Amino acid sequence: MKSYFDTPKNVDQQPAQDNREENDIQTFYQRGLGLKHEVKNTLKKEYFSDLVEHLRANQYELKAGGITIHLAREFGFCYGVDRAVDYAYQARERFPNRRIFITGEIIHNPHVNNRLLDMGIEFLSGQYSKGLRYEDLQPEDVVILPAFGVSIQEFKTLRKCNCIMVDTTCGSVLNVWKRVSFYAEHGYTSIIHGKYFHEETIATSSQALKHPDGKFLIVRNMSEAERVCDYILSGKDKAGFVQYFAKAMSPGFDPDQDLDKVGVANQTTMLSSESLAIAEQFRHTMCEKHSEASIDRHFQTFDTICSATQDRQDAVMELVREHKLDRMLVIGGFNSSNTNHLAVISSNHTKTYHIDDPDCLLDGARIRHKRIGGQEVVVENGWLPDGEAAIGITAGASTPNNKIGAVIEKVMQLRGVDLAAVLDSSHVPI
Repeated sequence: MKSYFDTPKNVDQQPAQDNREENDIQTFYQRGLGLKHEVKNTLKKEYFSDLVEHLRANQYELKAGGITIHLAREFGFCYGVDRAVDYAYQARERFPNRRIFITGEIIHNPHVNNRLLDMGIEFLSGQYSKGLRYEDLQPEDVVILPAFGVSIQEFKTLRKCNCIMVDTTCGSVLNVWKRVSFYAEHGYTSIIHGKYFHEETIATSSQALKHPDGKFLIVRNMSEAERVCDYILSGKDKAGFVQYFAKAMSPGFDPDQDLDKVGVANQTTMLSSESLAIAEQFRHTMCEKHSEASIDRHFQTFDTICSATQDRQDAVMELVREHKLDRMLVIGGFNSSNTNHLAVISSNHTKTYHIDDPDCLLDGARIRHKRIGGQEVVVENGWLPDGEAAIGITAGASTPNNKIGAVIEKVMQLRGVDLAAVLDSSHVPI
């Protein structure tokens, strides 16, 4: 079968017969499409970085031109993201002549999502959508479910379309779904630490509704968690409570009834220390409300923090503690939750800039970055210090290594360093 990677852009826009027997085509793929080897070289070419590998082999450090780069020991693509991107490439390889869609951003990285657009994969929602809807799908179409997963209702809608589905939902997300479903089955309201508008949390909260009396309430941070806990103890201002959490709770939610038994879960990309603190806050509140002796009948919690998220956050803490950094660059999509949390952690220790690619390094003086804890993207002067400087670098779980390597290279270029010459003895092509 001819590979899509050898075909012109958008060749798949009109459905056509595949060059395989129809009875060889499944309707649901959850463990890849058997073409990992076929797309391996393409993925390496597009997302690999020899420079990053050089730093790995040299204690995650690079010195040149008065700059010392310190790379966190855990960074970039996690297993779930790597798998999702791999499956998307396999889908295009497997179905070179079919229309392929994805329900939303496969991951929160603009370069990866734009690459999928270049491959003729269209988006059914979000900033990359061109207006096509679920109703426009045909049975011969292929739909990719992103790493964040989709809600139960979305899944049912896609099933009714009878289209081919490729499920890339992350295993860590699936573990949270199981926990939320367990809570609902046993009469506990799921308290989900997350963002009510985030694709993952939308999908996760829907799991509670699989059960007739399932309920959920989403809290963004400790402040909102404390607001819920205060209501549990006081029961004051029900109308104000319902209005405040209107977009973050299950249909028909009654705080007087539905906060008697709660189970805590979280969006996998949230700040892990805050998730743990929120769980402890609810435990303390339920003990005060119902007594320590009866706590298990009113409160449940399990560690649903993604190991990759935890590893990257721990690595940032290790980096800022071990080295006196003059600056920290955190690389990743501006709408990437886990990247934003890495920036918050780092900013508590050193001057930190959240950038999404090397183009944000405008020159040796100016940098374009997203404000820590905010949404505004600004240009700031004086980001790169004169003289000797230690620069820390990390990246969110949806950032490919080639972008990390390109940022490191750009930093060195701005200092006038000939990286090719510096690395020549290591035989590292740049």
